[in-house]
Amino acid sequence: MTDSKEIYNLSSGPAADYGVGVTTAVDSGNGGVLHRINKFFLLDSASDERYSNEDLDPVPPEKRSWNARHYALFWISDHLSVSGFRSAASVMAVGLSWRLALLCIALANIIQGVFIVINGVVGAKYHIPFSIQARASFGYYLAYVMIAMRMIVAIFWYGIQAYTGAECVQSMIFAIWPSFHNVPNHLPASANITTQFMTAYVIYFLICLPLHYVGVHRVKWLFLLKSIATPIACLGIMGWMVHSVGLGQDSLFNQPNTKQGSALGWTFMASLYSNIGSGVTLMVNAPDYSRYSTTKYSHFTTALAVPFTATIITFIGVVAASGSKVMFGQILWDPLLIINHWTSPGGRAAAFFCAFSFFLSQLGLNIAANSLAAANDMNCLFPRYINIRRGQFIASFLGSWALTPWNILTSAPAFLNFMSGYSVWLGPIAGVLISDFYFVHKQKYHVYQLYDFHGMYRYKYGFNWRAFLAFTIGWVPLLPGFIPTVSNITTVSGMVHLYDLGFFYGCGAACLSYYIICYFFPAKETYLDAPVYMVEDNSSFDDEESSSANEKSSK
Repeated sequence: MTDSKEIYNLSSGPAADYGVGVTTAVDSGNGGVLHRINKFFLLDSASDERYSNEDLDPVPPEKRSWNARHYALFWISDHLSVSGFRSAASVMAVGLSWRLALLCIALANIIQGVFIVINGVVGAKYHIPFSIQARASFGYYLAYVMIAMRMIVAIFWYGIQAYTGAECVQSMIFAIWPSFHNVPNHLPASANITTQFMTAYVIYFLICLPLHYVGVHRVKWLFLLKSIATPIACLGIMGWMVHSVGLGQDSLFNQPNTKQGSALGWTFMASLYSNIGSGVTLMVNAPDYSRYSTTKYSHFTTALAVPFTATIITFIGVVAASGSKVMFGQILWDPLLIINHWTSPGGRAAAFFCAFSFFLSQLGLNIAANSLAAANDMNCLFPRYINIRRGQFIASFLGSWALTPWNILTSAPAFLNFMSGYSVWLGPIAGVLISDFYFVHKQKYHVYQLYDFHGMYRYKYGFNWRAFLAFTIGWVPLLPGFIPTVSNITTVSGMVHLYDLGFFYGCGAACLSYYIICYFFPAKETYLDAPVYMVEDNSSFDDEESSSANEKSSK
């Protein structure tokens, strides 16, 4: 046993059995066609000694380039977007005043920011992605199930956000060529999309593709550009609206709560859960971003940036929507619909700038929040053939074209509700991950063993039954309240109210139950006295030293 931290080399010597940066050559024999195809697609960094590749390995020091400022800018640009502008719409539509709507969204994003930081510590400390972190909690094989669940969500939302990105492109084209409004439609009504919008969608898709080729540690410039342009656009729309019509008696600022008593309370909680749920994916895959941090604390600015920017953009959206009610006779929560009314020469120039700013926001949002998450998951599931770059391209094609988001948004509301309520499962996953890292393993992981198929985190048959039981406890009781949101089946009000508390119950119950189960049935073979990190030099050690160090690290 030891109280000192153990650090080993993952790139040379016997450590390569676990290792980082290990390259295994493909048999150069004269195989058949399938062999040559396999050799063509096989990654150079893929290893037969371990199930990993360069992108799945811990991030080396030279690629840890994100500091506190970059994380703040990332979240500023993430929230100052079209979807952020619309965030108060659904909350006020169910009966909350603008003040309660603002409070609801602020609280939801405070919770999001805190949980993103909490779960991101494992990435900042060990520089590993969520898909590797999950092995320590769920076991080698069960982790694949959780990874696949998260991957499906990321691909789905990639398609939805691509649709919004195409709306930005469409508004840009309207501003440059107003005649684009008159483009005839040559697609049938059953297609649920017009020729005009399909043109904008293809343009957005083609512009987005090259950015998937660039590593995430190199796209900080995009977040910086977004964080400058998008706030100017948002404040410009709000300023124009206030200057043009002010906020009269008919504005949303005079709309009271339409519900009272307990009905108001449960409506608030349901809205709070809905807004938290939209960020659960980011809570789960927080290590995918924090692994690039320069220090263990660089990503802590997330806790401030997330709620601050979300609250500001929500307020701007309420002001703009209030003015649109006075100016146009209808409430326009979408900023793109507002700027599409700017038809004078000067107005069209302003409209183009605003649409372009939101377009940049969608590019960064879709890459960082969706394609990168899906790519990391595919990278773990198929590490010999898919790295982050290939995974992002696959996610973009699946999300943009296989899912056909225009059909989902226009003719599949039940499916959209199902995916929106997916946090029923992601919340318990986050609870298990947090409980395992902080309370069960005391932040002490063995980086080598996470990459060893037969290592300590394999558990029995690659399945940690403790994590599975806690995960089940977290989501099964929420199912009766979730079903009415996607079908006509009714259920008792108590189960609906429990679903309204979904994140708090799901994440909390899974976190607590996992700790209790591990307390009474500990997997002692996974407990360490000291964490084991990736070495950052070229030193190596022999088999005897490696074996001795592993024994000293295990209780």
